[in-house]
Amino acid sequence: MCGRFVVAGNKADLVNSFEIQEAPAELRRSWNVAPMTDIPIITEKAGSGEDTADSVTRRLETARWGLVPSWSKDPKGGARLINARSETVLEKPSFRKAAVKRRAIVPADGFYEWLKDPDGSKTPIYLHPEDENELLGFAALYEFWPNPELDEDDPEKWLVTATILTRTATDALGHIHDRTPVIVPPDLRGDWLNPALDDKDEVRQLLETIPEPHLLPRVVDKAVGNVRNDGPHLIEPVGKE
Repeated sequence: MCGRFVVAGNKADLVNSFEIQEAPAELRRSWNVAPMTDIPIITEKAGSGEDTADSVTRRLETARWGLVPSWSKDPKGGARLINARSETVLEKPSFRKAAVKRRAIVPADGFYEWLKDPDGSKTPIYLHPEDENELLGFAALYEFWPNPELDEDDPEKWLVTATILTRTATDALGHIHDRTPVIVPPDLRGDWLNPALDDKDEVRQLLETIPEPHLLPRVVDKAVGNVRNDGPHLIEPVGKE
């Protein structure tokens, strides 16, 4: 599961690291990004010309974290769809259309998991790359939900939402949590975002190709458990790692 993550870098870092061509969205830096808030997503969209293969644009956009399928009666269910299991994402009605049509990447510096202690309490763990200047790219899906109460020309008519894909954690970090975000390595980001990749079997094959990343764990302060707390102090080590 991915329930909290960190976007601490600046906009220029994201543009350079992810080779973004258009970045109209404002970047909200946060060390405690929570579900049902706006998060940055990176997408690719093909142009409308004859040679669309040469007119794909990679953009930095904003979506609310918690996917709302276009056929939903209301957006309340998004709170239950912050994550999507990669093993079943191509079959589940809530995700299967977006999995072949609307894939995205969520940029992050790292993410949190909570380790269950023998006494029943939980210890927050910050998981991050060995090189902390490296940015992670979570595999994600996004959707558009039309608000039936608003006119077609209302700028708030369409709600953009997103979900982060997860997979079984099989490496040494599996003892922290049994699920982990699907992290797309730099050499596969273009494939994952490619709008021309719309074959279900090819998407499944790509998901199976994505390797499990090597991440380092760090025990951090329990203050991260309160979504109102924010700031770089939340990822500082506490005690022994």
